[in-house]
Amino acid sequence: MARTSDRKNQILQTLAQMLEGPAAEKVTTAALAKQLEVSEAALYRHFSGKAQMFEGLIDFIEQTLFALINKITSEEQSGLRQCEAVIGVLLGFAQKNRGMTRVLIGDALVNENEKLQVRINQLHDRLEATLRQSLRFAMTQNAVAPDVDAAAQANLIMSWVNGRWHQYAKSGFRRDPTELWATQWKQLMEGVLA
Repeated sequence: MARTSDRKNQILQTLAQMLEGPAAEKVTTAALAKQLEVSEAALYRHFSGKAQMFEGLIDFIEQTLFALINKITSEEQSGLRQCEAVIGVLLGFAQKNRGMTRVLIGDALVNENEKLQVRINQLHDRLEATLRQSLRFAMTQNAVAPDVDAAAQANLIMSWVNGRWHQYAKSGFRRDPTELWATQWKQLMEGVLA
């Protein structure tokens, strides 16, 4: 069993590495098998198809991000600092996981099973809901102006994060997603703070 799990992880890691290429080429099972030096049939012993491989990557993204986010929301007492830390995690994850960034923005999912994009959209919705919850918590602490629309602000922040992810991927991973973060955080929150 451990051998199967190790091989699955190796396949997913190789897929993620192949997605790191700045040329944004479509990864085929033939190319993946060649990179792993196995037959395509060997890939299908572990995954029913490429869609299931991408689901494995999305599972990894969700588990990693929400483990970090849950730690932040359980330990950080300030709603405003929760929000800031969550954004830092989202940008830092992209910075460290180039191939996963292409999955997060849906770039790697073009011409793949449409259910994969639905899952990524749901992940984005969950991330936005987390930001909204932190902003509402900040409102109860009088750190955010009471007339701020937390849903609109969370959507603005998530759109900004998504833009940073896109810019990073589309620049061939040259534009650091954390670049200018401290300044832009202040600008995002201008008029929001109490």
